Amino acid sequence: MAKSFAPRIRFWTLALCILIGYGAIGYRLVELHVIDAPRLNEELQNSRYRVIPLNSRRGDIFTYDLNGGKELFATSQTLLEVGIDPTLLDENDLGKLPELSRLLGKHLASVEKVFGASGNRLPELSKTSRERWRLLARRINESTYQKILDLEISGLYGTRQYERVYPKNALASHVVGFVRRDGESVFGIEKEFDFYLSGQRGWRESEVTAGQEMAQFRRRYVPARDGMSLALSIDSYVQHQIEAELQLIAEKFQPESACIIVSDPYNGFLLGLANYPTFDPNHYTKFEQSAHKNRAMTDPIEPGSTFKIVAASAALEERLVNVYTEFDCSLTTLVMPNGYVAKLPKDWKPFGTLSVEEIVTNSSNRGAAHLGKLLGPDKFYDYVRKFGFGERTGLDIGVESRGILHPVRNWDGLTLSRMPMGHAVSATPLQIHYAMASVANGGLLMRSQIVSRILDTNSEEAVTFGPMVRRRVISSETARTMSELLVKTASSGGTAHGAEISGYRVAGKTGTTQKIIDGRYSSHHHVGSFSGFFPADDPSVVITVIVDGSTTNMPVSGSGAAVPSFKRIAEKLIPYYAITPREENAAFALSGEAAVGHTGN
Repeated sequence: MAKSFAPRIRFWTLALCILIGYGAIGYRLVELHVIDAPRLNEELQNSRYRVIPLNSRRGDIFTYDLNGGKELFATSQTLLEVGIDPTLLDENDLGKLPELSRLLGKHLASVEKVFGASGNRLPELSKTSRERWRLLARRINESTYQKILDLEISGLYGTRQYERVYPKNALASHVVGFVRRDGESVFGIEKEFDFYLSGQRGWRESEVTAGQEMAQFRRRYVPARDGMSLALSIDSYVQHQIEAELQLIAEKFQPESACIIVSDPYNGFLLGLANYPTFDPNHYTKFEQSAHKNRAMTDPIEPGSTFKIVAASAALEERLVNVYTEFDCSLTTLVMPNGYVAKLPKDWKPFGTLSVEEIVTNSSNRGAAHLGKLLGPDKFYDYVRKFGFGERTGLDIGVESRGILHPVRNWDGLTLSRMPMGHAVSATPLQIHYAMASVANGGLLMRSQIVSRILDTNSEEAVTFGPMVRRRVISSETARTMSELLVKTASSGGTAHGAEISGYRVAGKTGTTQKIIDGRYSSHHHVGSFSGFFPADDPSVVITVIVDGSTTNMPVSGSGAAVPSFKRIAEKLIPYYAITPREENAAFALSGEAAVGHTGN
């Protein structure tokens, strides 16, 4: 019995093993086809089909010249990476390599090395290798790539990309901004209008085999939508002239910073905006980060005497004075409306009794304090706000400072005697510029703008921007009176007499402000500025020049640093815009009937 029992054990053991084996196979089949089927099918589809992104072309940033032609500030250049698939190479194409190397601008030996060519043969390994891509060259333009394709070399193809380039280099760089190498827009027009410029990326889903797309089995296709283009109000000639002028300022004064702004007074559109220091957006990494700042928008300064137009305009508008009203500017103290006895600031030279006209033309600090007292803190503050100080100008090209304007409740006893002369308040160059523009255009504060049109991919206008009035600041009558006072300021005997242009009536105001160093006003560091317009009775342009300090202790003042630059720019714009001289008798005369007479104490 023992001998017959052993075979049975072996038989049933073998049978059990076979049964377990078939059971395991059955379970695995159930697992693959039932339990894990959804997951496995998804993995199969993912490996079989691939979503290929399609880049969109970023829109252009340009301006129109006087003849209607386009001048590009920013555009997208099409570039291709050219390479080969080693598994598709054909030895019959090796004779084309010398011409290929010429088109690529490479040595023949380096091209043959990529192909793996030896004599007139290709390595056998390339026919079976899993390697699907070898790079031949980057940054090949479209025309060259087409010539390469015409060679009909098997296995050679390119990948299309777009690179942002700035044809005018540093011109208007603070306006345009730039796009980084990773595609991130940083500031300026590039960032603020990125929604319009960037377009929309597309994609396609195709079946792939051995890493290659099988176009005949393409399932879905969403084409890329190229970005829209922007037309700027910037005039490239004006921009070039003000940047050249900033270079002259930099060479002479070596300032900490400087800026020049030019605009049309009637619609608020900028014709030019430039800062020093500047940078080239094509090579932005080579410049200090501080050079990227648009200081005309971000860096508030004490405006100094350019701010005196606020107190004078307000007093005239409220009919508290007329141009002949006189004040004793020899006084050293003045009792303010709250009863505080304020010590008055010094004037640049001793004055006696001055009329309102003389206060403006001689830029008297004490005279401005008299006007501030006459207005009172609340009324004066209201006009400061009306002129746009303490709020943004609305220019959509990056971060913009509101400046510093404290509410009346935070004023001390000296504020009302100091703010009318441009101290105890901080403003950006743009705010100063548009305050002066409101006098030039008849009393309207305009919104600052620089984008005039948005065009679609067919160059059809999608959006057009027109002038935007923020509010009326003063009446047209008061604006005309102030313009005439500013003409006298920029004429012989005025503080800005250097701005005179033969045959043209120039209006404007200088400003020279002591800089605050270590918490105190410095007697050696100044900000020089001039803001003006011409022709005074029908202005074509408003120009503001601001020079902030000197790193070499070169004396900086409004009349010495800013006025000469204003004049040089103005003289270049006269023939460019064909600005005709005005007859002297076309100007209006000052009238004391426009306001109620008042004699200061």
